[in-house]
Amino acid sequence: MITSLFKKSTPINYSLVVLLLIIFFLLIQFHAESHLSSAFSMFNKISILAILLASFFIVNFIAKKNGLTKNSSYPILFFLLLLCLFPSIFKTPNLIFANFFLLLAYRRLASLQNLNAIKQKLFDASLWICVAALFHFWCILFLFLVYISIIFHASRDYRNWLIPFIALFTTLTIFILAALVFDIAWITYLIETTKTNFQLDYFTNNIQNLALSIYVVLSLYFVFSMIFTLSNKPMILQASYKKMIFGFFIGVIVFLISINKSNAMLVFTFLPLAILCTNNIEYSQNKTYQEIVLGLFILFGFFSFFSQL
Repeated sequence: MITSLFKKSTPINYSLVVLLLIIFFLLIQFHAESHLSSAFSMFNKISILAILLASFFIVNFIAKKNGLTKNSSYPILFFLLLLCLFPSIFKTPNLIFANFFLLLAYRRLASLQNLNAIKQKLFDASLWICVAALFHFWCILFLFLVYISIIFHASRDYRNWLIPFIALFTTLTIFILAALVFDIAWITYLIETTKTNFQLDYFTNNIQNLALSIYVVLSLYFVFSMIFTLSNKPMILQASYKKMIFGFFIGVIVFLISINKSNAMLVFTFLPLAILCTNNIEYSQNKTYQEIVLGLFILFGFFSFFSQL
């Protein structure tokens, strides 16, 4: 029954997911210590919500435009449920903005499979990753995904290997000039975020620990399910799926090494995981299995969200 509702892309499905996102976002804001206390605060909240909505449409675009999933609403549904696992994401604007720019990078890297405008796409993806790194420094590690994409699609042209460095230099130049003009403290802040922390001692309650445990179990299942069935996928899409798998593991590394660690930092793994989850359900012929997997995902997501309000 649940799978029947989301197995198609319809305005009703999209409206339902968007409505749920808005409801969850407002619930988080109203449970925060201070909310909508001023016009400036309200503008900030609206801006964050707008970026989240834009992120959903980019996720949907990446999945459908590049043939990574069938014509369903599962990608944005799974993306929403992953957000629900860690509702603190709704209160961390820097991670939301960083993830938004990473999604733009994913969009360019996923489109490399058609081999058109390769250099432009590599530069755009590298530039978006560098911009994301201004909000969360260790997002810079996603440049490795650019080089992985070069290996898959355009390794013979040596100039392609230099493009990420050009994008990095461009971003740093503009950032330093802007910091010198507006606020030199930006540079200090960026340097501070380059520190690392490998400890997992940030939990403030058992629910956060449980949410992380659920996430680990679900992600391991879906990621390794894709790894073991990758050879059965269409040859033209295998490189794209591999990029999603590598992107997931890079996101995990970003989480593991980041300072001021929190469950919210796992947001960088949500796009690849949402696509892998969707692929798992769509290519299963067992209706009961589909209902159980999606039902459990919804149950875990909603339970985790309301338990952490």
